[in-house]
Amino acid sequence: MDDATRDQLTRILRDARTIAVVGASAHEEKAGYYIPAYLQAQGYRIRPVNPRGGEILGEPVATSLAEVDGPVDVVNVFRPSAEAADIARQAVQAGAKVLWLQLGIADEEARRIAEDGGLEVVMDTCSGAVHRQLGLGPLTQNA
Repeated sequence: MDDATRDQLTRILRDARTIAVVGASAHEEKAGYYIPAYLQAQGYRIRPVNPRGGEILGEPVATSLAEVDGPVDVVNVFRPSAEAADIARQAVQAGAKVLWLQLGIADEEARRIAEDGGLEVVMDTCSGAVHRQLGLGPLTQNA
């Protein structure tokens, strides 16, 4: 990763507090569960989004991004690339700051929609792996 990308990702992860996880899963073997679980353990507030509802990681599940209570810093996407543009539109409507498409997910239309709406975009990148790679450690209350 080049220095500019490292700086951008470090800033995003240091500034973020609340992460809405679109495609959150209750199945521990899925990335939509264990990546948000890791981020939650690092101090981020995880807001799971899944049309099935229920509870994931001790948090109530919103059935859509529009139903997430409170501000969202990052919309972390664990859905197929074909759904990314629609999720980008929802992220803009939700007032998010960042659209983060997980490893294997990339869509130029989603990038354009999000950037036109004022969001930063990260594509085809695992947020958990990047957090570990950057050595950021847990969030602190005063950060």
